[in-house]
Amino acid sequence: MTDPRLAHATEFGRMYSRSLSQPPLVPSITTVIAQEAQDMTGWSGHMAATELINDTRLSSALGSPNDLRSLARHAAAAAERFRDAAAARGDRVHQYAEQVALSVLGHSADPGAARAVLAEHGEVRFAERFDHWWEQYQVTPIAAEVTVWNDAVGYAGTLDLVAEIGGRTCILDFKTKGLGRDGRAKPLRNSVVMQLVAGMRAEEMLVDPASGAWEPWPYRGDEGELPLLMAVAISEAEVVSVQANAEGLRAHWRKFWALRQVWEHSRAVAEQGHALRTLGPPPAAAEAV
Repeated sequence: MTDPRLAHATEFGRMYSRSLSQPPLVPSITTVIAQEAQDMTGWSGHMAATELINDTRLSSALGSPNDLRSLARHAAAAAERFRDAAAARGDRVHQYAEQVALSVLGHSADPGAARAVLAEHGEVRFAERFDHWWEQYQVTPIAAEVTVWNDAVGYAGTLDLVAEIGGRTCILDFKTKGLGRDGRAKPLRNSVVMQLVAGMRAEEMLVDPASGAWEPWPYRGDEGELPLLMAVAISEAEVVSVQANAEGLRAHWRKFWALRQVWEHSRAVAEQGHALRTLGPPPAAAEAV
C-alpha cells in the first residue's frame, strides 16, 4: 500500500486529514471497503499446515513437545508473513508504476531506481510486464497518485492513475497479483469496483498537502461521458486489464455508502467504551441469600 502524506494509521483504520497540520477526519476508501467481513480462516489454516509440513525441523521435533509447540507457533503466523511480504512487493510495484507515470508527466521521478529495487528482490519481471502493458495500451498519463476527497459521504483516498487510453479518460487501480496453478495472474476481487467508483465519485482533489489546498475533482462524469474505470492486475507472467461494468456502478456505490455507515457506527460504539458491565442481583435477592 502506498503512503500518501495526508494518510494516517489510527485505531479506526487508515484515515485522511485535510492538510499536514490537521488531524485525520475521514476514513480511507480501503478502510471503508474493509468493513465487509472476509472469511480467511480456511486460507490461514491451509497456509499454517503447509508451512508446518514443509518445515525441515519437523522430523527432529517429533519427540519434543516444546519443539513442536515452537514449530506450531511459527506455522500459525505463516499467513501473516505471506500477507506482509505480498504488501511489501505490491508497494515496490506501485512505486515503479508511479515513477513511470511521473516521468512521462515531466515531474521529478526515477523509474530506474524503482526498477533497481525490484531487481534486488528478484521482481524485475513485474516491471517488464508493466512496461509492455504501458506501450500496448498507449497510456497517456494525466495524474498519478491523486488524493481525492468526498465531503458529502465522508471519505478520502489516493488513486493510482488517471490517464487517457484509446481516446477515453480512465481511472485506474493497479493490483499486484501472484500466479495461480495455471501460471496466469490470479483474478481480481469484485470489491475493486467499489474502490474505483468511490474514486470517481470524489468531490475534490488535493493540490498542496502543506497548505491544505484542494480543487474540484473533474472526473465525476456529471457532465458528458463517464470515465472508464479500469483495474489492472500486474503479475510476473502477464498484465490483465478489466473494466468495471457501467450498469453495476450504482449498486456498488450504494454498497460502499452502506459500508461507510457501518464504519461510522462502529467507531461510535467503540468510543462509548465497554458495551457490557457486571450486574449483581437485586438487593432483596441478595439479602435472602
